[in-house]
Amino acid sequence: MKTVKISLNSIDKVKSFVNDVTKFDSDFDLVSGRYVIDAKSIMGIFSLDLSKPIDLNIHNEESVDKILSILSPYIVE
Repeated sequence: MKTVKISLNSIDKVKSFVNDVTKFDSDFDLVSGRYVIDAKSIMGIFSLDLSKPIDLNIHNEESVDKILSILSPYIVE
């Protein structure tokens, strides 16, 4: 599992993020405080506090580099 911090601070970013992660046959979790939601659920994402960065857990070891390159617009350091 790989964890990165992402920022989804606009509605358009959330929509494009969900479209990008649904392309992969892997599990993605968003962690904000004690809440863990499926990153492919647009309704779940809107239930989180999007004003600050969120942890994204990627449950895929083989194609993690490809996933990170596609999700790079959302990743914050």
